[in-house]
Amino acid sequence: MNPPDPFAQRLAAVATETDALLDRLLGAEPAEGEIARPQRLLDAMRHAALGGGKRLRPFLLLESAALFGVSRDGALMAGAALECVHCYSLVHDDLPAMDDDELRRGRPTVHKAFDEATAILAGDALLTLAFDVMARREVHPDAELRVALISELARAAGIGGMAGGQMLDLAAEGRFEKKRPLGEDAIAVMQAMKTGALIRFACRAGAILGNADAKACAQLDLYGAAIGQAFQIADDLLDVEGDSATIGKATAKDAAAGKATLVAALGVSAARSRLNKLVAQADAAMATFGAKADTLRAAARFVAQRQI
Repeated sequence: MNPPDPFAQRLAAVATETDALLDRLLGAEPAEGEIARPQRLLDAMRHAALGGGKRLRPFLLLESAALFGVSRDGALMAGAALECVHCYSLVHDDLPAMDDDELRRGRPTVHKAFDEATAILAGDALLTLAFDVMARREVHPDAELRVALISELARAAGIGGMAGGQMLDLAAEGRFEKKRPLGEDAIAVMQAMKTGALIRFACRAGAILGNADAKACAQLDLYGAAIGQAFQIADDLLDVEGDSATIGKATAKDAAAGKATLVAALGVSAARSRLNKLVAQADAAMATFGAKADTLRAAARFVAQRQI
């Protein structure tokens, strides 16, 4: 029998902690200042947020923050806020007007389990809950620092980040005008926004929580940018080569939809080569931190080698 994988155990522990915190944040009792929590909306939010998942983004935030001795409880709260943004994005991406998916994490997507109107509102509510949570004193006692986190999260999720990247992705499919093939550089920009921005934020947030100096922030930024692109390439490879029963969502959809991906632009072999280079870049970015960053190095390898 193979010995337990320390990285896998650490990732699973963060996932368990994140799930427990999200479960509490999405409880039936109204929070201070709330009038009531409609049950159907709450059920849909819980379906979206508590349906499993690796919790990679909170994990990266916690591990980045740990480099600077940040309180685990505060980093976990910030990670839960970030995960609310990620879960909202999945709910909206799955809608018929977007990617039109019926399966997410092995279960019906929110609009299939409930209905489209409820799914839209569940996504909206998860997004706004994220900023509610990030603003709380439990994240960090310094209000100015919390404002910095909120500002960076808004930019990572908004027009210059995830939402903007999703728009570029839809445009590349020919949704709004005649389809025009994207070159390698344009695809990389689109994916850095759509997928990479939240992953990059996760790494930067740890440095912000730790009041890190400019050099440390820059190294974590380089690391986050590299694994953000690596994550998307690995995801695109899974769409080509993966099994839907294992992954928990439909595969072979990107080619059918004519999506612009680096796998389509470069081919599988060249995309894998790019993936390996990105892992090396992420590893090099962590050199400053020595052995303290070994878990983040392992995270880069996990991103590239994952099968789900």
